[in-house]
Amino acid sequence: MSQEHIKELVDRYISLSFSVAKKGENLVKCQIGDDLTNDQHYTLRYIHQVSECTSTELAEVFEVKKSAITAIINRLWEKGLIQRTRDQKDRRVVYLTLTDKGNILFRKTENRIHKLVESLINKFEQEEIEKFLKTYEKLNQVLTESKDYKMEE
Repeated sequence: MSQEHIKELVDRYISLSFSVAKKGENLVKCQIGDDLTNDQHYTLRYIHQVSECTSTELAEVFEVKKSAITAIINRLWEKGLIQRTRDQKDRRVVYLTLTDKGNILFRKTENRIHKLVESLINKFEQEEIEKFLKTYEKLNQVLTESKDYKMEE
């Protein structure tokens, strides 16, 4: 493959990636409403999936600094959506779980998002969806394996 063709593909990927991410985030935000930010929803989603976690675990999963997670957790706690429970053996460890209010809001927003994604998926053939998801999963795996890649200076 020529360098010119590779550059065209890279430019196309970057443009598409940015456009899809922004449009997708905006569509999700419309479904979530004013109750939560996208990051807060993703945080509730993760806690819902694992039942209980720590802020350190969230920072690792979302690949952000712990201070960013702390800000999100504080807002969710202020809204009464999560509960903090200290470990009885190690008081420095704080476990995060969803409150009843957090579970209700999560389910409501998740149902809206599910309906949105379903309406988008229905615009594609089954084979297209499967091929896309396999390719997207492969891209995720490649990115995960390349996480420690550093640019040469």
